[in-house]
Amino acid sequence: MPDVPFLDGILSADDVAHTARSIASVQEDSGAVPWFPGGHVDPWDHVESAMALSATGLFAEADAAYEWSRRTQRTDGSWPIQIRTGAIEDAGSDSNFCAYIAVGVWHHVLITGDDGFARRMWPCVRAALDFVLGLQRERGEIEWGRDVDGNSTGEALLSGCSSIHQSLRCGLALAELAGSPQPDWEVALGQLGHVVRGHPEVFASKRRYSMDWYYPVLGGAVRGEQGLRRITERWNEFVVPRWGALCVDDRPWVTGGETCELVLSLDALGERVRARELLAVIQHLREQDGSYWTGYVYEDDKRWPVERTTWTGASVILAADALSRTTPGNGIFRAEDLPSGLAVEAAACDCAADLRR
Repeated sequence: MPDVPFLDGILSADDVAHTARSIASVQEDSGAVPWFPGGHVDPWDHVESAMALSATGLFAEADAAYEWSRRTQRTDGSWPIQIRTGAIEDAGSDSNFCAYIAVGVWHHVLITGDDGFARRMWPCVRAALDFVLGLQRERGEIEWGRDVDGNSTGEALLSGCSSIHQSLRCGLALAELAGSPQPDWEVALGQLGHVVRGHPEVFASKRRYSMDWYYPVLGGAVRGEQGLRRITERWNEFVVPRWGALCVDDRPWVTGGETCELVLSLDALGERVRARELLAVIQHLREQDGSYWTGYVYEDDKRWPVERTTWTGASVILAADALSRTTPGNGIFRAEDLPSGLAVEAAACDCAADLRR
């Protein structure tokens, strides 16, 4: 049995294993991992849960989750936004949701070393990223999705594009392993990283959301001093002592998922002390069975929404793995050894963005 992540004084290995089992207990016979029993499945959170299963040695359950993704992928490379017990509830497509399969598959390969799994999943990842890049605009940003009629949404989101940046890097690593170079992806990745770093004007305004604050760091487009400055600028707006990170800056609502993603962002910047402190703080959302409440309205002393979500527990496991350096996949959010794409030359753009990573 592989080592299970743990952090002294915060989470024991048994604690983390209980959280993994709470996720596995919700998994459907099809392999799908819904938000909670009877809840819906979305492609992104499903993969996040599969990653947590891999990180805790539940490889059969993780394999079943990825097989569900492979089996339910549509011919254009996409997945529906929302499915419940096998029935499609929202047939539209979200580019970030679809791209994230590359992160999950590469993570599973890093942990298991299973080249057969990589070969089996490579066509699925390739089709998904080709679909996503069909939504890329000339400057580099990627529109967030298509509606049920196939029409693009007409706007790009900073958080989604930042996440796709990581997905493309993982996709390129898989392409190298598969012996199938994708030079167009390298160009697309360079353009995407450039607009995330230097062109905030191309994205729909979502400034009130903490995800727009930390995701450029989490997705790997913004790191180093630029990343530290970005996190410092709005730290006091989004981080509440004793409770965690807010979802939005105008509501007294902290959430486990956002807090743990911020933990991962801090770890990627080398800010491990602050990262550990945040992961410790968010344990107020933990239940006895190892599951986690989605969020907490601290002014009202209420859990909200009244649900314990698989992906919240998954984010805790992935944060614990990153900080503990336990599994071979612990560095995936630090972008260790991932391709960086082709840099956009300064002369090719009239902006004054710092293009250094």
